[in-house]
Amino acid sequence: MMVEVKVKGTDAESSILIGETIANIGKYLPSTGVYVLTDKKVEHLYGQHFAAYPSFTIGQGEEHKTLQTVETIYRWLLENNADRSSFILAVGGGLVCDVAGYVASTFMRGIKFGFVSSTLLSQIDASVGGKNGVNLDGFKNIIGTFNQPKFVICDPNMLTTLDERDYRSGLAEAVKHTLIADAEMFSFIEENSEKLLARDANTVSRVVENSVNIKARIVSMDERETGERRKLNLGHTWGHAVEKTTQLPHGESVSIGLAFAAKLSNRYGLMNENEVQRLLNLLNKLGLPTSVSLDKQKAYSYMLKDKKKEMSSIHFILMEGIGSAKVELLSTKQLHDHFNEMEASL
Repeated sequence: MMVEVKVKGTDAESSILIGETIANIGKYLPSTGVYVLTDKKVEHLYGQHFAAYPSFTIGQGEEHKTLQTVETIYRWLLENNADRSSFILAVGGGLVCDVAGYVASTFMRGIKFGFVSSTLLSQIDASVGGKNGVNLDGFKNIIGTFNQPKFVICDPNMLTTLDERDYRSGLAEAVKHTLIADAEMFSFIEENSEKLLARDANTVSRVVENSVNIKARIVSMDERETGERRKLNLGHTWGHAVEKTTQLPHGESVSIGLAFAAKLSNRYGLMNENEVQRLLNLLNKLGLPTSVSLDKQKAYSYMLKDKKKEMSSIHFILMEGIGSAKVELLSTKQLHDHFNEMEASL
């Protein structure tokens, strides 16, 4: 059964179609002027569903999420006679959707676009909410836009072709959403972790729908991340630094970032020891890391370049127990002191 969730942006409304299939993509597209952005793996598996349209394959890996890639796509669109009435369809994971959304938002001052999200991480988080962007010198999403896709198709069948590591990475974002706003779903994931890991269709669909609803509600309140939406960055401040330092996948880095945020929340008296341990236990059950060996001072210096930094402070997301989060403006000195005190356990 398909479930539709609406995300209401300032200038546009986005339909998140959970349970829809890529086989039905044609009914959501204009009759002409469609251009597809994808990657080689997705094209190999699902290319028959968009073979009628010109397509451009983006390389896999964060090193391809750059302005150089964007520039190459702009030229490809011009060479293939795209104009302001054209439509960009992204078929892929978070990287493809991020790049496609940025290209569509800036090509000829903006054209319409939609996503077919092929990974769990993308269905739960990356393709929902209208954030589009690329990296600069390895720093995540430093250049980007807020612009809602016309639709996002979350096809559960596409998750069966994910490799195990990619699939588990998506679960980190699902846990993040429960920590922000749904203690009951956190317990559900605890109790159904084995079903989730086995990719039980009903269990996965329930988790995806819950995450999309949480994100849609928050984005509809604060599309441009001036307040409430900052909570969705839980685990990402330290997580992005870990990702840049170690080249770990995004979801694994976020998992480590969640553990860091939990320990920091405990230091502030917002999260008790039992809740911290529940989180660490759940991440471990899901096969996600909670710490990693790395150059901690180098990672700390990267954290200070996070786009959530303002002057000498960072909007850091802390947890008020499981199911509630708060935005705390921490000075770089406070973070440095906490970091040094916690360093041995990171």
